[in-house]
Amino acid sequence: MAATYRIAEAAALLGVSDDTVRRWIDSGRLPARRDGGGPAVVDGAELARLATQLREAPEPGTTPSSARNRLTGIVTRVVRDAVMAQVEIQAGPFRVVSLMSREAADELGLEVGVRAVATVKATQVSVDVP
Repeated sequence: MAATYRIAEAAALLGVSDDTVRRWIDSGRLPARRDGGGPAVVDGAELARLATQLREAPEPGTTPSSARNRLTGIVTRVVRDAVMAQVEIQAGPFRVVSLMSREAADELGLEVGVRAVATVKATQVSVDVP
């Protein structure tokens, strides 16, 4: 049997309000049905389709974040394998190396010469005195 979700469940999975899901249903963006006069339900496959459309990454710096360490630089090296990518950014005198999924690197369009912002949030930072 195919998975179905009530409006509140769909809203929680998408990270939006119940009212937003209702507007999407009313506008035809998200198909829903009522079985025997019961509450409206959304097909799981349709919900997954919409979730995929909504996953577009926001522009850097447009979403609130607790991370305060942002280093703007240029990508100097990208090494990809089947699963992971190693991305090096030169941010002024600082070399920043990030390991991420290949999918993330591809979605961000990370290539040598691309401007990028390294956002650092660490639970432990070592400090040296020169």
